[in-house]
Amino acid sequence: MLRQSNRGEMDQTPTDTKAQHPSPEENAPKVDLRRVRSNPDFWYPVAWSKDLKPGKTIGTRYAAHPIALVRPEEGSVFALEDRCAHRQVPLSKGKVTGHAVQCCYHGWAYGRSGRCIDVPYLGKGKLPNGVKTYPCREQDGLIFIFPGDPEKADTTPLPPRLARVGDPAYKTRSFGQEVGCHYSFMHENLMDMNHQFMHMKQMGQMRPRFLGQKREPGLIEARYSFARTSGKQPIGEALIFGERRDSSEKFQHRDVMTIRTEYPYQTLRIQTGEEDPVMDLWIVYVPQDEAELTNRTFGLLSVKRPKVPGVLELAWPFLVAFTERIFAEDREIVELEQKAWRELGGDHNVEVFPVINALRGLLAECGIPPAPAKNA
Repeated sequence: MLRQSNRGEMDQTPTDTKAQHPSPEENAPKVDLRRVRSNPDFWYPVAWSKDLKPGKTIGTRYAAHPIALVRPEEGSVFALEDRCAHRQVPLSKGKVTGHAVQCCYHGWAYGRSGRCIDVPYLGKGKLPNGVKTYPCREQDGLIFIFPGDPEKADTTPLPPRLARVGDPAYKTRSFGQEVGCHYSFMHENLMDMNHQFMHMKQMGQMRPRFLGQKREPGLIEARYSFARTSGKQPIGEALIFGERRDSSEKFQHRDVMTIRTEYPYQTLRIQTGEEDPVMDLWIVYVPQDEAELTNRTFGLLSVKRPKVPGVLELAWPFLVAFTERIFAEDREIVELEQKAWRELGGDHNVEVFPVINALRGLLAECGIPPAPAKNA
């Protein structure tokens, strides 16, 4: 049936107990989710634009693929396999010359097509094959590559909006680091606001209210509101909302947080009314090893500027410190989850929250399933 929320919105609420409280296995993926590889047929960020200067190259990676990013003095960035065809040493250690990169070892040169265009001690008619190249684009301060089928790159859109980058009404910070866990743990951690219990020291005691979910192909969305039950509001949180808020009835469940996994990206937005969100987060988790049991997080966090000019700039360090402490706690817990997975030899999680089971199903559906065991 439909029920009306305290914000006048209509939520789909199941009427039978089984639908409200499915068994942990009911919606769970049939394979070990932590063995499901990310789908390469999407655009993945692999570096921040600011880290790659003109005339330079840097090494990065997606899953098992080492990537050399090359920025000529003029022209756009291009991406090559980070192994010279000659001796397999990293091209990212090479020298950018014109619109090519020269290997640091013997000077073999490769253009943006990946073709070997020069071997200093070999005739032009005897050039060897080149290296793999990856479709590459820049958007909102990030360098993206398309690691999958290159023929799909032009018809696969980049994420439509990365937080509120470039919007003068917002101030945006970039963040991210390597996290020692499978990317699915990260999706689950952000989607499940019941884990606010863990952040009690940073945020005080908060009681989340689950307002409902939306499930579409390649997408799942969850909505929450919150009530403070005790503890003072941290300065960083007050900056997000533009005001101090206590545990009085006035502020109970006033704001709506919407979290969405639109594979493979994730967003979180907080709204205090029908206007633009006061906070807008875009984040993605890029696998960093062949088994995909580590990931590099790329995040953009936009906070709406308060009406008083300059306030956000003055208080920005407090907000950064607050969000870093929250991320540090999340990082520690997901790495502990990954540690347990290793020690137990597989996924033994007993998940009871419907939206997380639905999310797990989505990640398994969109990802690449593990190859069957050879003795199966």
